[in-house]
Amino acid sequence: MSDPRITSSIFTRGAVDLSALRGTAPASSRPATPSQTGAPTGVPGGPATAGDAALDVTEANIQAEVLERSLTTPVVVFFGAAGYPDSDQFAPVLERLAAEGAGQWVLARVDVQENPRIAQMFQIQAIPTVYAVVGGRPIDAFPGVIPEPQLRQWLAAVLKAGGVTVAEPEDPRLDEADDALMSGDLDAAEQAYRKILAESPADAAAEAGLAQVGVARRVAGADPQAALAAAQANPDDVDAQLLAADIEVLSGMAEQAYARLVGVVRRTAGDDRDKARQHLIALFSIAGPDDPAVASARRALASALF
Repeated sequence: MSDPRITSSIFTRGAVDLSALRGTAPASSRPATPSQTGAPTGVPGGPATAGDAALDVTEANIQAEVLERSLTTPVVVFFGAAGYPDSDQFAPVLERLAAEGAGQWVLARVDVQENPRIAQMFQIQAIPTVYAVVGGRPIDAFPGVIPEPQLRQWLAAVLKAGGVTVAEPEDPRLDEADDALMSGDLDAAEQAYRKILAESPADAAAEAGLAQVGVARRVAGADPQAALAAAQANPDDVDAQLLAADIEVLSGMAEQAYARLVGVVRRTAGDDRDKARQHLIALFSIAGPDDPAVASARRALASALF
């Protein structure tokens, strides 16, 4: 779920160890848990409510407000500092989304200038940095600022990791791109999908849409029956096989298309083999990696290659 712009996980620098902070607050100043006070939900350590959407965290309350609270509610920890433009601009976005979440997750704000030891424990190297804590442990993080659509996707993944049922948010950008594709305006559709991918590089729906634009362009003007017949009559004509596979995908016969191109990979070598392989992989993106037919075809492709 990490920001795809990060080439290596932030956690490769080592695990976050908060044990040194757990005993810093004197007993009299440590927030009590609900079991100690009989307090209702919404207090530190209990499930969040909409009114607890954002809070400030220090060494004195990090145990209760981050570690213990994350056992019941995902906690997003924002490390920022006043005077840093990215931090000042990104904090209100997170606060707005936390309020919009109505208690599904909690935003914990850490001022790194006031709490350097917490920043050190989390190995903060950039301001701002955002961590997700679920079940008492960090599960993901990203440094810097990301566009709101990508941030929403990241938050949805955090909620799912925390066992929260998440309704897939509608994306008006995708609706616009899909409408252009359905109406046959391939240039507008391609532009719209590429814009989404520039903002959210891992958007699978946009990747699938862009791949569909490519298929639609390649089959434009082709006679489906004639193209399939030509592929049948000329099994060694790689271009004929690629066009036939595109037509099969658009006709709902994706498994047949995959098998056709795996066969081309088995029979060819060099540039022709690589051309067929790349074409097949592009077709996979239309269905998505979780499609059973794609998984089966990937195994067949690997066998054909090796």
